Amino acid sequence: MESTVDRRRFLGLGAAACGVLAAGAVLPALARATSASPAGSPVAPPAAMDAVQAMTPQEMADASPLAADSWRFLRETAATLDNADVRAKVLAILDNPAPTLAVRLADPAIRAQVHAALAARGMLKGQTVEGLVPPAADPAKAVQPFSCAPGSGYASHHAFPGGLVVHTAGNMRVTLGIFEGYKATYGFALDRDTVIASQMLHDLHKPWVFAWEDSGASRAEQTLAGTGEHHVLSVAESMLRGLPPAVVVAQACAHNHPGDAKDEAEVVGWITAAALLAGLDPVAGGYLEKGGQTLPLPRRMEGFVCHLGDHDWVLTVPAGKWMIAALGDLARERYGIADDTSKAFNQFRNYVFSQATMMGLYEAYASAGGDGLAKAVAAVVAPA
Repeated sequence: MESTVDRRRFLGLGAAACGVLAAGAVLPALARATSASPAGSPVAPPAAMDAVQAMTPQEMADASPLAADSWRFLRETAATLDNADVRAKVLAILDNPAPTLAVRLADPAIRAQVHAALAARGMLKGQTVEGLVPPAADPAKAVQPFSCAPGSGYASHHAFPGGLVVHTAGNMRVTLGIFEGYKATYGFALDRDTVIASQMLHDLHKPWVFAWEDSGASRAEQTLAGTGEHHVLSVAESMLRGLPPAVVVAQACAHNHPGDAKDEAEVVGWITAAALLAGLDPVAGGYLEKGGQTLPLPRRMEGFVCHLGDHDWVLTVPAGKWMIAALGDLARERYGIADDTSKAFNQFRNYVFSQATMMGLYEAYASAGGDGLAKAVAAVVAPA
């Protein structure tokens, strides 16, 4: 119990550090919400509701200063990868997170075989053979660009157009901070390429899993091997794309760490499931130790760093839920949208969150209460 309490306390401190590190990146988006901007910089006027209702997710993401800044940061960081092959593959995925994994699974016989293998291990939760993975019209082309995908499910963190790049950039800044902190404190550097590439790719298939739908909401996620399917699908894609085993293993640690047998078993399960989807032997591929019961030994620290860097959800999940509910109240009171399950509301919330972010609005609410939140939203979309 003592170790669990210590870990939670550490993660709480990490979430606070994330807020401090990300503050500089949040301010450009908050400039619009607070009507403050650097000297000489114009402040965009609030959008009209009819214009918001006609916008596509890509148009909303393109209009977001924070999403644009995050996208530039990710590409600039990826460009610093030392290994030319890894650098090229990471940039190719950012440019086109195509579900190439779907190619082999398009064969009905292979899909049925993989489904049976996953089911035998208790890794499925109601998926049919046909619905084993999300639909993909063309496995060579991303279902949607990385740049306009949401950062999670529609009731969770960064659930807005451009949310994925904002989430990934925030994680990357924290991850690099841990990398530099270890170097300064302990006097050694971890493998920087592995640290960067694993965090950069940890959610690479959220554009596939969380495709925007006609309702204005994103597709609901299935559970695979005990976690959100995006995680296992992302690991499988990295395997198929030929990323180094060290990168794939560290990426698989994003949702848990191998610090004890129970936690490591989860990571082993995700790698096993990913290998089944990809049609690869996880031991021969260097993703698991001989026997397939642990990660390669000795366990590398880069996986722990990837895991710790992916913890902004500790704050952003509850903040997102609170802001979705608060925005529903504002929509009824000031914007003439009575139904917070309607497409009209989804378009409204997608635009507001893409411009001001869930976290930016929560800061306005935490600092100035309901009036502060209402003013922040009114600075993005003009009330009815």
